[in-house]
Amino acid sequence: MTSLVSRAGRLAALVVVVSAASSCALLPRSGPTRNEIFAGSVQNQGDAFVVEVNSRVTAITSAVPALGFPSSLVHAGASDTEIIQPGDTLTLTIYENVTDGLLAGQGGNAAALDAVQVDGSGFIFIPYAGRVRAAGNTVEQLREIITRNLDQQTPDPQVVVRREAGDGSTVSVSGAVGGQGIYPIQRPTRTLSGMLAAAGGVAVEPEIAQVTVVRGGHSGTIWYEDIFRSNAADIALRGGDRIFVEEDSRSFIALGATGQQTIVEFQSRSISALEAIASVGGLNARQANPAGVFVLRNEPEDMANAVLGRHDLTGSQRFVYVLDLTAPTGMFEARDFAIRDGDTVYVTSAPITQWNNAISALTGTLTSTAGLANQLDSLGQ
Repeated sequence: MTSLVSRAGRLAALVVVVSAASSCALLPRSGPTRNEIFAGSVQNQGDAFVVEVNSRVTAITSAVPALGFPSSLVHAGASDTEIIQPGDTLTLTIYENVTDGLLAGQGGNAAALDAVQVDGSGFIFIPYAGRVRAAGNTVEQLREIITRNLDQQTPDPQVVVRREAGDGSTVSVSGAVGGQGIYPIQRPTRTLSGMLAAAGGVAVEPEIAQVTVVRGGHSGTIWYEDIFRSNAADIALRGGDRIFVEEDSRSFIALGATGQQTIVEFQSRSISALEAIASVGGLNARQANPAGVFVLRNEPEDMANAVLGRHDLTGSQRFVYVLDLTAPTGMFEARDFAIRDGDTVYVTSAPITQWNNAISALTGTLTSTAGLANQLDSLGQ
């Protein structure tokens, strides 16, 4: 009986060892190996182009469209803040050269008309002067028109006109700013930089702040810092413009043998592969294969053809860019290769890591098997 149990135990142990040895390729790991990625390339009947990064590839892939405003916004002239618009509010003071004037009332010679709003057609109504067209005129021109109209009713009238921008000369500012709201276009706020300053400035890091301006059917987005680097970017505003400020929403994914496996938001306008690796704690010194750093992305048709030197590819293409940090220029290539929104940065494990994992699993299995065999032997005694 004892012999039978011992033989059964040894047989079971042998089965477990063989099974463990045969399953080493399926040991837990963070992703595919370097060889497996190359095996899945288009050149090997796969579905992704595997491209080793060099100075040529770096130069081509760095040519991405920059943010900016369309010409319709850039070439619009500055608003004349002196021109009265429909919706503006006016304050008029009319002095009459007589006692008990028409407008001043008994014992007075001055009348104040507060909060006179220019209607949608551009007109205002002044007693004894009638319906007067205000929109399209400057404050001085409107003063002269009212003076002429009243001159027929009261001798030598003197008119003072003050304008406050109304609905027709305002813009909305929203998003990550100090104070969201509706702001009038005045002399200090005729341009984008002035309006943003009036709204309290941006409420996120200036380096990653983006500003979008919508005007009718036209819109454009620009980096906040570029407004101060180029006069052309500090565009003139128009009534009805909508300004929206937001933080850069780009991100990339870090996977594999890195310090962290996570989604990483961009903290600057541009980030290189080397910076991307550093931002997640660098390579894992015990696991990473510095010759197997990959950047996975979908390239648009024109970029895919340019990288491969072809003209026949159509539609978006899957690309796997290979960075070998152990190569003589590998660190330089990683420093210059730009990461884009949606990229996946994957670092493979070193071959020795897989070997160590296999040995650990195998020796652990053998230890467990020996213990099981001893228990079976004890039961048979």
